[in-house]
Order: sequence, then C-alpha cells, then structure tokens
Amino acid sequence: MLKRKIKLIALLFCLTLSVKAQLKHYQYQRELKGITSNWHSLPLPNAIFKNTQRNLNDLRIYGIKGKDTIEVPYILEQSADQIIESETSFNIINQSNNAQGYYYTFQSTTANTPINQIRLSFGQRNFDWKVTLEGSNNNNEWFTILKNYRILSILNNNTDYHFSQLNFPNANYGYFRILVKANEQPQLRAAKILKTDTLRGIDTAVAVQAYQLHNDIKNKQSVIEVSLVNPSPLSHLKLNVKSNLDFYRPIKIESVTDSFKTDKGIQYNYQTLYQGTISSLENTAFNFSNTLTSRLRITIDNNDNKPLQLNGIVLKGPISELIARFEKTDYEYALYYGDKNASAPSYELKNFESKIPIGITALTMGDEQQNTTSITKTENPLFENKAWLWGLMVLIIFLLGFFAFKMLKN
Repeated sequence: MLKRKIKLIALLFCLTLSVKAQLKHYQYQRELKGITSNWHSLPLPNAIFKNTQRNLNDLRIYGIKGKDTIEVPYILEQSADQIIESETSFNIINQSNNAQGYYYTFQSTTANTPINQIRLSFGQRNFDWKVTLEGSNNNNEWFTILKNYRILSILNNNTDYHFSQLNFPNANYGYFRILVKANEQPQLRAAKILKTDTLRGIDTAVAVQAYQLHNDIKNKQSVIEVSLVNPSPLSHLKLNVKSNLDFYRPIKIESVTDSFKTDKGIQYNYQTLYQGTISSLENTAFNFSNTLTSRLRITIDNNDNKPLQLNGIVLKGPISELIARFEKTDYEYALYYGDKNASAPSYELKNFESKIPIGITALTMGDEQQNTTSITKTENPLFENKAWLWGLMVLIIFLLGFFAFKMLKN
C-alpha cells in the first residue's frame, strides 16, 4: 500500500514537472477572467492570430495554483455557414413551343415539397436566352415566379462561362413550367429541381487595412492586393463593382501562406481559395473554405474589355471560440500560445460534445503578455567573468610553482 502511494505521488510530481516544462515553449499568454463554473466559452479575437500557428494547433489553457499546474481540455469551434441541399424528384410531362418560345413542364412526384432552385443543362455551349418560370397546382392556372430571367453560356478562346441556374424564393406547387425564349430549339439535357438551405453561422467583419488595384495592360488583368489589419480567419469576400454594363470574367482569389526576402523586396507565396467567374448576372460575393491569412491577391482576367471599377471590398470570417471544461474554479487560468513546434492537442472532450450544456457564459480575456516562463536568462561566458579569471590565474600560478619546486627538488 505504501509503495502504491509513493508511486502515485511520484507520478503526479512527474506530470506536474512535465506540464511546467511545456509552459516555457509558449511565447505569449492572456489571462482568463470570470471562471465561475465548469463550462465556459472563449471567443478568440483576431488580434491573437498574428502570434499563433495558422492551424491554431498551439492553443493551450493552463491553470496554476501554487506549485500545481493543470491543463484544461477544450473544443475549437468555428461558426462557418453550412449549405444543405435536398433534391426533389419529378417527371417531364410536356414539351412544346409556340411564337413565345419553348415550354418544358415538370410534375413533382413528392407532394408539399417547396423548392427554390432549378439547375438546367443544355447541349448548346453558346447562348443568351430569357426564361420565365411559372407554378401551378392543377396544370391549368399558372402563377409567375420568375420573368425574363437571363441564362447565359459563352465558350471561346478567352472565356468559358456558364450560368443556367434559376434561383427564386421558396415555391410549393405540383407543377412547374419553364418558358425559354430562344430562336433555336434548346437541347435540354438535364434538369435538377432542389431546395437549398443555408444554416447561417455567426460571422464577423474582418478589417481591411488597405487595398491596391493595379491594371496590368500587358497581361490584360486587374490585380487587387489586399492587406488586413490582423491575420484573420476568412470565408467570405464581396467585391463592390461599379458597372452599368453586363460582364462575366474569370476571377481567382488567393491568400498568402508565407513570405521571403529577395533583392526586389518581400515576395509572397500564395494558395488558391476560389477560382471561377465574376458576373453581373450573379452576386459578386464568393464563399470559400475557412482560412487564416493576413493578405489576399485577387486577379480578374479582362481580356480585351475595359477594367472594372471597384468601389470597395467586404471581408467576413467565422467567429472562432474555445469551449472549455474547467474541473477546478479556484486556479489562475491563462491561454498560452506561440509555439511553432506544437502539435494539435488530443482531448477526449470532442467525443462528448452532446453533453456540453446550453447557454454557457463567455470568459473575459486579458491583454497579450510575454510568457515569463519562456524567457531564458542569458549569462555571460565564463571568460567574461572577472572573478573566475582571477581564480583561474591563481590556480595556474600555484600549479606552475608546484611543478617548478618539484623539479628543483629532484
């Protein structure tokens, strides 16, 4: 029994030393205030990301009480939007045409199912048509849902653009009829009728420090360089374009991954976040996978067209927060970060998310401070220590005298 207690005490002592040894690897810390229960949330401000790893693997919460140090498990949550699609089955019951154009009538096989999107696919790759969408419950009396809705497809050496998706408010009818106003028979190859729902996450505006628009005449491109106030999570970008004319141009959005110095100044490495088309027919907003960055590059291919005028840029990103479980509330807690070599923690807490209570309170986070345990004291080399030098000289003189005396005696 005594041996078991000794082993347990030794194990706890080793764990305490291990945790304290880990603390020195983190360069920064922020005090956590307001811990009154076992569960709390901790929203992360954008200012924190400039000193963390891009993937946030180095975030740790430690509590200290006297000589005792404990680690607090947490779950990292980022509230990005989620898009849910549910397709509705249907039958094409009629195809006809008259002087107005070409009609396609669809009958839903699922009763009382609202839809808000129809995706059409045609055999033609170059067209510019107007579409009218109607709904009916008896295939006799029709109600207009969309009128003179433009669909477009362009394929040439400079452009590959396709937009034939009908977007409209939720509509619940047993029949849907599409009128395509075209001068030729549309080759309708496929149609998908569905309802899309967006579960809105909690996002926040990301501050833009500055942006510069450069029109590259030689390469026929507009390049927009965007710098942020702080490195921030990004998942949404909107370009406020000023144009009275229709446009559809290739666009690429990239984020900086790292930088390096050259003779020409600082250069950047980029990764692609989005590649597609910016068009006057669609919202000039783009969603992409959440990424942490401090700089963006947006490239628009103008070909032989006049460059677009830009009125501003709107950036948004999901709110990042930690959901933490505090077993003891009488410790002094802080968030530690700033270890480039830290790997992601593995807490069993992620397997029990369903047990997290609803309505947990958020903690208050203090200002960023240097982690004092990470500061190593630099001592002067021995040869710069005068006392050590005098002692060494006395020792050398003593040894020389000793050996000289011994030689004379012999």
